[in-house]
Amino acid sequence: MKIASFELGPVATNCFLFWEEEGEEAVLVDAPQGAWRNIEPVLEQEGLKLSKLLLTHGHWDHMMGASRIKEEQNVDTWGHEADRKLFAEPAIMSAFAMPGMSLNPIGIDHWVGEGDVVEILGRQAEVRHVPGHCPGNVLFYLEEEKMALVGDAIFAGSIGRTDLPGGDFEVLAKAIRERIYTLPDEVVLLPGHGPSTTVAHEKATNPYVSG
Repeated sequence: MKIASFELGPVATNCFLFWEEEGEEAVLVDAPQGAWRNIEPVLEQEGLKLSKLLLTHGHWDHMMGASRIKEEQNVDTWGHEADRKLFAEPAIMSAFAMPGMSLNPIGIDHWVGEGDVVEILGRQAEVRHVPGHCPGNVLFYLEEEKMALVGDAIFAGSIGRTDLPGGDFEVLAKAIRERIYTLPDEVVLLPGHGPSTTVAHEKATNPYVSG
């Protein structure tokens, strides 16, 4: 499995494009502003069609590019129902966005929850619900690849903000310990902002949530 990461938009939000060397389809996780402009050349070069868009949560910076991709590419979307209102009414978070930004709603085709499985290029991705940054943050755990896409639950040396509407530090800390720190130590965590890290490293060194 090949992966390309992009750091996009006004708050440097990560998105991740997955595809197979000899495959025909690609899967995108999160869609910040400018996502399509950046992934389209990769799709064309590799001869791929985007088949799925997985959203780790409903905050504006992770979905600014989602509506265009869904409408123009006819791509199905996945997200957690606890963020239904954020997906449908992103202007709720407009006070925390940049002035003058256009925040378009995104329709979710498939609601996911704790323990669900989503197929990513023939591999089974386990869904784990990690609320606390917002109600519907999820991670997608690819056991075969030893990686997890964690949204804004945890970062290298930090955790997601809990001072936004729907945030709760105690809820997030509990979810990190129960849903992230229970993954194998060698699992690579791909967060919504900043560099990758590992479960072992965060358990040992994260200053906000100890392992």
